[in-house]
Amino acid sequence: MSSKTPKGHLVVYVGEAEKKRYMVPISYLNQPLFLDLLNKAEEEFGYDHPMGGLTIPCREETFIDLISQLSEL
Repeated sequence: MSSKTPKGHLVVYVGEAEKKRYMVPISYLNQPLFLDLLNKAEEEFGYDHPMGGLTIPCREETFIDLISQLSEL
């Protein structure tokens, strides 16, 4: 996967043990389901994300399901 992030996207790291890098559209920042994940990330990590990008504390399968739902909106 390229290290460049396309315009209009942001990088998040997802997973419990091993973190996987995902690029998501910034439009997801307006979606309540995605905002819930960001709130959980804030509770767990504050604003110090060890991976250098947003780290989302959930199972990768859960994240993929959520992204799938959001892409259908």
